[in-house]
Amino acid sequence: MKKNNQHILRKDGVSYIIPFIFITSCFALWGFANDITNPMVKAFSKIFRMSVTDGALVQVAFYGGYFAMAFPAAMFIRKYSYKAGVLMGLGLYALGAFLFLPASWTGMYYPFLAAYFILTCGLSFLETSCNPYILSMGTEETATRRLNLAQCFNPLGSLCGMYVAMNFIQAKLNSASTEERALLSEEDFAAIRDADLSVLITPYLLIGAVIAVMFAVIYFTKMPHTADKNHDVHPMATLRRILRIPHYREGVIAQFFYVGVQIMCWTFIIQYGTRVFMAEGMAERDAEVLSQQYNIIAMVIFVCSRFVCTYFLKFINAGKLLAALAIAGVLLTLGVIFIDGRMGLYCLVAISGCMSLMFPTIYGVALQGLGDDAKFGAAGLIMAILGGSVLPPLQANIIDCQELFGMPAVNVSFILPLICFVVIIAYGYRTYKRTRQA
Repeated sequence: MKKNNQHILRKDGVSYIIPFIFITSCFALWGFANDITNPMVKAFSKIFRMSVTDGALVQVAFYGGYFAMAFPAAMFIRKYSYKAGVLMGLGLYALGAFLFLPASWTGMYYPFLAAYFILTCGLSFLETSCNPYILSMGTEETATRRLNLAQCFNPLGSLCGMYVAMNFIQAKLNSASTEERALLSEEDFAAIRDADLSVLITPYLLIGAVIAVMFAVIYFTKMPHTADKNHDVHPMATLRRILRIPHYREGVIAQFFYVGVQIMCWTFIIQYGTRVFMAEGMAERDAEVLSQQYNIIAMVIFVCSRFVCTYFLKFINAGKLLAALAIAGVLLTLGVIFIDGRMGLYCLVAISGCMSLMFPTIYGVALQGLGDDAKFGAAGLIMAILGGSVLPPLQANIIDCQELFGMPAVNVSFILPLICFVVIIAYGYRTYKRTRQA
């Protein structure tokens, strides 16, 4: 096993083990940011007495940063290097995290959205840099295995983010329910709001300090020059060229809907679970904390399923496995919509097992055969993360209706993830047909 790992991290006699370790740690760091943020939709809604739709602006700002910075990041990397892109990403990540402190001083919601946007501009730099960086750390034949190995550390960071959100934010917020807060005077409300904000910002300040340390470590580490190789790229010509390739163009679309379904299922499990547990007589804060525990279980299933599915990729066509997982996702989503109570929640948790391999599989399939254009094409796939900004607010709008067609609106809202899985089924099927014909 050791020999095999050394093989996938060596090229032309150069070892990439040390840079691989440092860059793989960045996968965990942006996983932490993603999944400490999902529960904040509910937290900000309560803290500022807002609707779910207004709270979902957190996701608009968060994933909007990915979209806005992906191509500028690609151009920056072309001019300088992968290492410079990683450092820029870490710097913006730390800056955004530290901006939570002055945002809390204002006692207003929108400065937090600005901090999230800056933070995720950094994440966009990281993902645009780190994914092709990992692909370059060895031979092309082992590139997919390397990327899947690095991606395995992303959900580990996500688990840490969920744990911190549950134990150091949600569990420590004031126990007053949404209804009780609505009845408070402005002075009493402001006092509770400010106390809650001081709780919320602490983990972000700490992760900002961790990121600053990581910045220093990578800055002073010598990276192999072959992993920082520059290529002259004409952006518009390259973009027109790669968008004419069907499996790339369709891959960007599939990635948009995949990221949307992932963020919707992991964000609104809090709303879904809270409604279920409050219907059983539980207090709102306790219901939110228990819902986050189910979210953590979902992530554990996601991690385990990724390792299992990575193994099955040795024997099953990637497109076929992608379509099969999406079909299972459709069936479970139907359970989320039509089965009320804990059984519906169990279906929602199980969906994570279906999503586990989708991002790296779509990413790898879309970039196949692009050569040097793959490094620029990666920016388009990172821009597709915009799905996490566009689709959750649409779902939040449905949830705010409270009830639709005689059903809880939060149940009905999962029609959007259902549609996303149908799109992924189509991409998986077309990938399978294309590879069979090749």
